[in-house]
Amino acid sequence: MSSSVKSTTNIDGQVMPTEHAAVPVLDRGFLYGDSIYEVFRTYRGIPLFMDEHFDRLENSAQLVGMEITQSRQELTDEIRKTVVASGATVDQDVYVRYQITRGEGPIDLHPDSSLPTRFVIIVAPLRPWNPKHYSIGMSMAIPDVRRNPVNALDPNIKGGNYLNNVIAVMQARKRGADESLILGSDGYVTEASNSNVWFVIKGKTVTPKTGNLKGLTKAAILKGCADRDVKTVERDIHCDELADASECFVTSATREVMPVYCLELSDGHLVDFPRGGGERTRQIQSIYREIVEHYLEMHASDSLLI
Repeated sequence: MSSSVKSTTNIDGQVMPTEHAAVPVLDRGFLYGDSIYEVFRTYRGIPLFMDEHFDRLENSAQLVGMEITQSRQELTDEIRKTVVASGATVDQDVYVRYQITRGEGPIDLHPDSSLPTRFVIIVAPLRPWNPKHYSIGMSMAIPDVRRNPVNALDPNIKGGNYLNNVIAVMQARKRGADESLILGSDGYVTEASNSNVWFVIKGKTVTPKTGNLKGLTKAAILKGCADRDVKTVERDIHCDELADASECFVTSATREVMPVYCLELSDGHLVDFPRGGGERTRQIQSIYREIVEHYLEMHASDSLLI
């Protein structure tokens, strides 16, 4: 069945088909990538982890010295308006991206503190990932580019300047992989281009502690595993350890828990993982499904379609 959801965009309260949407060329988000954003998906019209997404948006704003001039309630109302305008129903889940730019002003690196922030909300049909990425998994490769140092650009700024990630995934694709695994300049694993990454190394389920965005899916899984006495470890992982990994998967709002079946290391060596995910990967997938179902039961009143 084809989706009746139409990609719809809301710019400062004006809702329109996405193909007609545009921001002024003097918007700082366009000129400098001077913006922050969040992405969530809905399940049956219910936004997953919406409060947590707003908390992270506000943390990003604080890290870049941006004062968001729209209230959380105003943005929530505008998101709801855009979701409804898209034609979404409880049977058709949607992708929601809301971006705050520092506003429109003169071509000057230093921002005018009096500028009101601009919001851009994009609602679209939830992107269907390749089914093979779940039944088999996806392939990853370590690109030549390295993650920006934490003391240069904090990875917890979920911002509009994504060139580091764009270059990383382009280089991985040139190697024939689906996704990149980005290392820091010190050789420690950070994350994939837009997902957190996990490994099973010598029987332990581990995920990088530093150099990556504090993913909300990752945080939910860490807590869900702890609540179920399933041992996971958040620690620094050096690339030299990856040859010993027996499983790998990534987590994000839209990918959920996606297995990886192959990783190409910097020297060209291939590390193979169980196709479709190993025992630990499948266990985490099951735990995450339970987490999501419990959340939906507890937050039914948050539906954007009410």
